[in-house]
Amino acid sequence: QVQLAESGGGLVQPGGSLRLSCVASGDTLDTYAMGWFRQAPGKERVFVASISPNAHYTYYGDFVKDRFTISKYNFNNTVSLQMRRLQPEDTAVYYCNGHPNRTGSSLQRGAGSVWGQGTQVTVSS
Repeated sequence: QVQLAESGGGLVQPGGSLRLSCVASGDTLDTYAMGWFRQAPGKERVFVASISPNAHYTYYGDFVKDRFTISKYNFNNTVSLQMRRLQPEDTAVYYCNGHPNRTGSSLQRGAGSVWGQGTQVTVSS
């Protein structure tokens, strides 16, 4: 089964940008729908964005409001999340998630079976 490893989190000022990366090992992502979820302290884990196996279709949580872009690169087994205009309410642990042979939209309704370990994003002045 595939293993996922996130990177790219850190501390950023309000209005700033970060790019998260998720690298897969143990399997190829060609058939995987992939997504990002986040969990703020004391809150449930929520859907952020997802992408279809062929990277043609993307889906976003309502709170994203055109600030984030998810991308998938099957040639090097990588998924990224470009985040712009970050705000303090975006502070959370961000998790990479995926599932084989599912659609990107299905991750919006329920997370896949494979999780990364998470990467902390803190937005603060």
